[in-house]
Amino acid sequence: MPSAVRDAREAAEAVFRRESVQILASLIRLCGSFDRAEEAMQEALANALASWPERGVPENPAAWIMTAAHRKLIDAARRERTRREKQQAVLYEVEACISPPDFDFDEPAMYCPDDRLRLIFTCCHPALNREAQVALTLRTLGGLSTPEIAKAFLLPEATLAQRIVRAKRKIQDARIPYEVPPPNRLQERLASVQAVIYLIFNEGYTASTGDGLVRGDLCSEAIRLARVLGDLMPGAPENLGLLTLMLLHDSRRDARMVNGALVTLEDQDRSLWDRGAIAEGLTLLERALQMVRGAGAGPYVLQAAIAALHSSAPGAEATDWPQIAALYEKLLAVSPSPVIALNLAVAVAMAHGYELGLGRIDALARSLGSYYLFHAARADLLRRLGRWVEAAAAYRRAVGLAANQVEREFLERRLREVEGGAALRRH
Repeated sequence: MPSAVRDAREAAEAVFRRESVQILASLIRLCGSFDRAEEAMQEALANALASWPERGVPENPAAWIMTAAHRKLIDAARRERTRREKQQAVLYEVEACISPPDFDFDEPAMYCPDDRLRLIFTCCHPALNREAQVALTLRTLGGLSTPEIAKAFLLPEATLAQRIVRAKRKIQDARIPYEVPPPNRLQERLASVQAVIYLIFNEGYTASTGDGLVRGDLCSEAIRLARVLGDLMPGAPENLGLLTLMLLHDSRRDARMVNGALVTLEDQDRSLWDRGAIAEGLTLLERALQMVRGAGAGPYVLQAAIAALHSSAPGAEATDWPQIAALYEKLLAVSPSPVIALNLAVAVAMAHGYELGLGRIDALARSLGSYYLFHAARADLLRRLGRWVEAAAAYRRAVGLAANQVEREFLERRLREVEGGAALRRH
């Protein structure tokens, strides 16, 4: 491959990795259409690969691509206007492309600093269901292809593609505004954005189904999106809390599996934890706590504080379980849910006694009876108490409900252990 062609390709790929989200967001601002913006950006990249080997890579490759893509939009809009010149009105997205505000074609295309923020809030508009929000966010802001997203969530590619198409159509047909919500609605929408990012991370951290435990690409994309959100809204402590929480969890990624088998937090080799990620997370948490001092921490800051206590403990036996239980009490107060109540029950068991924690877990049976981690947590406490027969029954229930193969194999190993204990007791 000639060096000029190789240099052009490397420059174009670098722009796509670093700048594609910003370019796409700015193009959507200018024309109001996801599809037209994506098409224009792809055409501009293709032009770059054809032009740069002969003319050289421009000093500002991203601005070159942005300007080329914008001109593509204008050309398409003019053609559209010509076809519709006898109509009284032209589609709003065409007019926006023809007369963009304050755009000078003699200068490189300029980005609006809020474009990515507008795009995040558009993808997570409450008019879209959660599945559509996740798919569209990963497609436009995560930079993942439709096949990659479908693979990550174990969906047929056609199903995922239709989900994205419907989401885009909903945005256009419902005239969903491409904007940051007004202050009186910001918190409601921000919570939705945060929830989508965390859902993406959780699906990567512990896949809900399938043969693998971790999807590192999803974890990384969620962390990257959280960094974008934090950069764009640096005064929101919950953004810092969300990023901290994911960094601290992700720092344990290499220790969670040994020879293909799940290793619990208690038994992990802590020398494998990513100390750089932990240090960054603890620094961010301190900033978040300073912001909320006197005002009360939100759910992501509280969860980050819990994760920090685990990450700071030199060993499992040194974990500050009383403080973790106290934080879960606060978390349950600000974000009540049976799952948080289950986590609190486990923390109480570790801090104040297995029997006390088991009683709290049993009280959740009605609301969490079909949740495999309810039965897994209950089985673990029964195992610690030496109540082998009851533990075996709880593990069997957990195995039957677990969808992830790695977690199911772990539960099956525990089941064999307690069945062995029950057999020894009988003899």
